[in-house]
Parts: sequence; structure tokens; C-alpha cells
Amino acid sequence: MMRYSVFIFLCFVYSISLSQNVKILDKETGKSIRNVTVFNDSNTISLTSNNDGFVDISSIKENETIYFSHLSYAIFSITKAKLRKQDFIVYLSKQSEQLDEIIISSFKKAEKRKRIAEQIAVVSLKDIQKVSPQTSADLLATIPGIKVQKSQFGGGSPVIRGMESNRVLLVVDGVRMNNAIYRKGHLQNSITLSPNLLDKTEVIFGPSSVIYGSDALGGVVHYYTKTPKLSEEKKVASQFFSRFSTVNQEITTNVSAEISFANWASFTSISYSDFGDLMAGKNRRHGFKDWGKVFYFSENVNGNYNPNPTLNTDSNLLRNTGYNQTDVLQKFFVPLSKNTDLKVNLQYSSSSDIPRFDRLTELTNSADPYSLKFAEWYYGPQKRLLISSQLLLNPNKNWLESGAITTAYQNVQESRIQRKFGSLDRSYREETVNIFSINGDFSVSLTEDKTRTLSYGFEVAYNDVMSNSYGRTLNISNGEIDGFSGGFKVQSRYPDGGSDFLTSAIYVGYRQDLNSKSTLNTGIRFTNINKNATWIDETFLTFQDKSISRNNSAITATLGYVYKPNTNWQLNGVLSSGFRSPNIDDIGRVREKAGNVTIPNIHVSPEFAYNAEIGIQKYFNNRKFRIGGSFYYTLLDNYIQRDFVYNPDGSIKQVQFDGDFGNAVNNQNKGTAYVLGYTINYLGKISKTINTEGFLTYTKGRTYDTDEPMSSIPPLFGQFSINYKKEKIELGSVVRFNAKKNIEDFNFTEGIDNHELTPVVDQNATNDIDKFYGSPSWITLGVNGRYVVSDNFSVQARLDNIFDEHYIEFASGVSSPGRNLSVSFMASF
Repeated sequence: MMRYSVFIFLCFVYSISLSQNVKILDKETGKSIRNVTVFNDSNTISLTSNNDGFVDISSIKENETIYFSHLSYAIFSITKAKLRKQDFIVYLSKQSEQLDEIIISSFKKAEKRKRIAEQIAVVSLKDIQKVSPQTSADLLATIPGIKVQKSQFGGGSPVIRGMESNRVLLVVDGVRMNNAIYRKGHLQNSITLSPNLLDKTEVIFGPSSVIYGSDALGGVVHYYTKTPKLSEEKKVASQFFSRFSTVNQEITTNVSAEISFANWASFTSISYSDFGDLMAGKNRRHGFKDWGKVFYFSENVNGNYNPNPTLNTDSNLLRNTGYNQTDVLQKFFVPLSKNTDLKVNLQYSSSSDIPRFDRLTELTNSADPYSLKFAEWYYGPQKRLLISSQLLLNPNKNWLESGAITTAYQNVQESRIQRKFGSLDRSYREETVNIFSINGDFSVSLTEDKTRTLSYGFEVAYNDVMSNSYGRTLNISNGEIDGFSGGFKVQSRYPDGGSDFLTSAIYVGYRQDLNSKSTLNTGIRFTNINKNATWIDETFLTFQDKSISRNNSAITATLGYVYKPNTNWQLNGVLSSGFRSPNIDDIGRVREKAGNVTIPNIHVSPEFAYNAEIGIQKYFNNRKFRIGGSFYYTLLDNYIQRDFVYNPDGSIKQVQFDGDFGNAVNNQNKGTAYVLGYTINYLGKISKTINTEGFLTYTKGRTYDTDEPMSSIPPLFGQFSINYKKEKIELGSVVRFNAKKNIEDFNFTEGIDNHELTPVVDQNATNDIDKFYGSPSWITLGVNGRYVVSDNFSVQARLDNIFDEHYIEFASGVSSPGRNLSVSFMASF
């Protein structure tokens, strides 16, 4: 009996000692964290977690506070008594509360902001939920320094430092979204990822070609989707989100489910958005009473037929702006070993037909609002499929401390359908791009204190482009479309014999903490690009070379320096270079707009950017408030611009497109140009309950060789907000504004700025400077609020553009939303 009692006592003591083992986990992934330093208040006890993330704290007294410290995580403290209540499990976060965010995009590895010289913006999950944007393009418009252009409501083309479309690189979960047909002009690809699927978004400003290669001239937008977390016990969590907006009768619904186990986890999310026609603001303080109104519209949508334009009973209602979109995300997280993890990422996005609003309001006679040119002009369903796997390595070897190998397949489908009033001929242009890619990004610490780090990597991406075109003549019976009566040839948008685009690159980077106050970052990259294209049909255009092969390469480099004289000041300096290789769109696109027909030019060569910038950050209130500014100058060499093609006699060449003749233009290399500007911003807490943030951005760009304004240079713009949060209530107010952009500051040559869509001041003027006004200034006010009903349920409302101001974003072809009440709720289970 005595032996039995002793055995029970020993088992009890052993179980008590086991309960003193703390499990330390990563809050984001649920994985255990080794080498965490654990110490008490007096620092008399110092412990370290083992390879499984466990640490025995039995030597620390019950009433003492325990601190958990790791180089890659924010310091966490908790009393032993509270730790016991949460079953001795600690979750460490990679983000601190003193505005020292952990940035991933700049080096493709976790790094603190204080070591990064480039201008960086981070939008967290909380920020995304607070803004509650309808699309990811709308989310980008809230980021300091980014302006978004829209040709139709189902679009959004981010402008960063005067660069747009294929001069800005979009990335999702480490995979390049830019492909061989990303055009120069305006893009809508940023909306093919629902903001409800995002965990955060990081933006790097300025040329970033060392890490990311071609296209990253203005900057990089890196979307990170949500990732499942591991759990010691089986765990199932789900979430339901729904939103309704009055300005376009939007209904968005998102459902997600996360399943977590100790050895694998899954996250599934489905989002559906239905957007009706947009209502523009009615208050025209800019003084142009008819600007932006729609007096007539085409009813030739969804299979309908009407031979004539239809009178719009409400000219502020922007007919033909509605569409719907479905987004699906499936992600798996599997730890293969203590040092190796696997992420499998499946994404799919598909839209309905998206009307091209600016083309559907285009007139054949600018003085007659009835003379609409197009009965049909819309994008067919825009589809994006991504299948990728990412192997995360943490071997802690001398040659490799950590790294990632990402393989991906993407399939992108887009089409353009158009038909003019007075014609039954409908043309179709369909494009499919298949992209295969693999990239590796690795780093190793050269010293034990991690003050010197070497990073290196490679990238290979292959784009296969297929372009198809055809025409169908509608058969009309009893005023309705009854099939087709015949077909006809249509000029393809890209080479009809197929084209491909191969990129291969290697890079190396080096970071060193020179001392406790300064950090040096540098890197170099070599990129080689090969492209091939074949044209077959010469009905409309003839080609001197029907099959072409072009190869070009580039070396880019960066040098960044961070100086921190004390904990409250940070000074940054960056010298960097970037480049953009002409893609298939640059050399082979054919299209018509405003009487100009773009034709191929196979001789376009890469454009380069050389950038210098300085950044200043000042922290206040124990680093809870920050004021900063970034000032830059970028020189563009051999820049690419669309310009007229001339005959030998000096006249503009004329070419045929869809039955009409127009002026021939193509992409051409020019001389040098510059873009300069600044963004001043602040962020932080005024008190425990009030925080505020704001920014002001100025950009200027001109060409040195022709002394004309560069395209895509937005006017002065900014945003200021103040927010209140206490317990379950959050309240906020935001002011957005844009200065006027004078007509003489528009680029007329390329047409990208859409100067002809600005208000007309003199219909009879013989030149555009006297005829058009430019982009009027505007200011809007909005309020928002959120109430947390319980841990599992919250309600949010936003009232934007309270005074119902009418305004149009610079270079946009569609008016911005008028007064909008948006109500949403979120429930977790």
C-alpha cells in the first residue's frame, strides 16, 4: 500500500513539473519557436526554448512576470499565474506596437523597418477590415503615395511615383502577376484578387529590380493572402462576412473556413461581389454642370439588341458600369519537418462581362450626346487561375539559414468584344496566357550576432501567349438577336501565330549593420529576357518579318543606407537602378482608340530607371507616433512612349482597323525623362483612445528630349483621418482631396492621360490647350464606425462622400462614386 501511495505521489509531482513546460508558438503559423530567451523581472533567471519550442519555467516564482524574447518577434510579457490559465501556451507575434513593422517584400525575408532604406507601406488585416474596400484597387487608393485610375468601374490601375501599368509590378504570395501582355496605359488586373482574401499588402516605392527584376520601375505591390495556422488540438473556425453599399447596390458575401491540426492546416475562402450601375455625385462644385453625366446609353448588353442609343432618365446614373466577380482561395500548410514547411496555394478569380464605360460613352460627334460610337464594347469574363507551391526552408546551415522555393502555374484569360452602332458586325479578340515560373530566395547570416547577412536567389518565368480573333454578323429577327448570319476576319490583338516570353535571372544582396546606428544594404541582379512572336494573317497589316526573336539583358543594382542617430530618428538614403524589358504587348499589340491605331514595333528595346531618394522618420511618444517623408528623383533613359508613325514623305501613316482608317502609332524608344516628387506622412496615437494618420503626395515628370509632360503624373493629392477606439466602439473620419491638374501638364502624345475626357471650356478652339480645362480639384469627407457586439460578431458602417461631390479621378474615364452608405457585418464561429 505504501509503495502504491509513493508511486501516486511521484506521478503527481511529475505531472506538476510537466505543467511548468511552456509551449512557445508563432502566432501566424502555429509552429513552435526555438531559441526563445525567457527571463524574469530581476533577470536572475534566463532560459532558452528547445528545438520543439518548450521551456521549463518551474524555477520562476508564481508572482513574477515572465518575458519572452526572440530576434524575429516582439517581446512578450505575462505573469506566471496568467500563463497557467492559458495552459502554458504562448503565441509570439512578428509585429510590435511601436510602429516597427516587420517587412517581408523588400528582401523577401522578414526584416524590421528600421533596417530598410526604401519607402515602404504596409496595410494590415485590421486596416483592410476597417477600410472595407469593394475591390483591391480601392484598397490601394488608401495607401500613401498611390493614385488609382479607372477606365470603367470594373477596373483600377495603380499609379506609383508617376509609373503605371507595366511599370508597376504586382505580386501575390511571392508569384509575379505581371505577364507578357501587361500593357502600357491602364490595367484592371489589380481587381482579380478580392480584398476579403488578403492578410496584408506591402508596397515598395521606387525601382526594385534587384529583387524583382523587370517592370518594378515605380514600385512593387505585394499581396499576401490568408494562411492557415497549426494547432496542437483539432480546431475548426469559420467566418461569414456580408456588405451592402447604396451607391451601386453592391452585395458582397465572403465565407471562409480554417481547419487546424498539429501536422497540417487548411484555409478555404469564397468571395462573391455583385455590383450594380454606379451613381455619381450630384453636387458639381467644379462648375461644369454636364461633365460626367450620361445622357444616352447603349442597351445592347446581356444579349439585348437595340439599334439606337437609349435616353438615360437619370444622367447621374452611370449605365453600363455594373458587373460581378467570384474569388476562391484554397491554401494548405504542411510542416514536412522541423526545418521544412510546405504551402500549397490555389486561387481562382472569374468575372462577368465588364462593360468598358469610357468606350461606351465615346461619341462620333462631340457636340451630339446621342451620337454614341459603340453599341457594344466590353471585356469578356476575366479569369485568373494560380496554382503554386512554396517550400520554406530553415536548415540553419553555414550556406543557407533560411529560404523559399516557389513554383507556380498561372492561366490568365481575357477578351474584348465590340460592335458599333449602325453595324451588325461584332468583333471578338481573345487572349490566353499560360505562365510557368520558379524562383528561389535564400539568406544566410555571416556572423553569429546576425549583423551581416547575405541573400541570393534566382528566377525563371515562361509566358506562352495565344491570341485569337474573329467576327460574327448578327442575325436580327423581330428586334432580337437570333444567332449569326455570317462571319468575317478580324485583326488579332497580338501575334496570331503565337508568342512567348522567357525571363531568367540571378541576384545577390548583402546587408550589414555597420554599427549600432547604421545599416548598409546593397545588391546586384542580372536578368536575361528572350521573346519570340509569329504573325500569320496579313489581311490588314503586312509584316517585314513574320517571325521574330529578340533577346536582351540588363544588370541592375541598389545601395541603401540607414542611419539612426538615436531611437527617435531614422535617416535613409537609396541609390537604385531598374529596367523594363519590352513585352509582347509592347512589340506586337494592335488596337484602336480615338482615331489612332497602335501597330507592332519589334525594334523596341528596354527602358532604364536610375533613382536617388532620401527618407526621414521622426518618432514621438515612445515610438507610438511617427512623422516621415520620402523625396526622390528618377531618371528614365531610353524610355518607351507611344507616338505617330510617319511615311517617308513626312505624313502620318494611315492603317485600317475594324473597317475604319486611323493614324498609325506604335511604341518607340525616346531619349531621357525625369520624375521627381515626395510623400509626407504621419501615423500614430494621440492618446490611448485616439489615433490619426495622413499623407500628402506630389509628383512631377517631364521629358528632357521633347520637353513635354510625362504620362500618368497625378496632381497633388492626400488624405487625413482621425479615429477613436474604446472598448467595443470604433469611430473615424477621413478627408480625401486632389488638387487641380492644368491642361498644359497633360501628355497629349500618348493619350494615356485622357485629356479629352476633361471638361470642355471652348468647343470651337483649334487646339487642345484652349479647348479643355484639365482635371478639376475636389475634396470629400467620410465617416465610419464599428461596434463589436461580441467576440464573434461585429457590425460596421461607412458613409463616404457625405456631401455627394461629383469628381473624376485624374485620367479616369468614369466618375467616382457619389454619396455612399456601406453597411457590413462579420460573424466568426
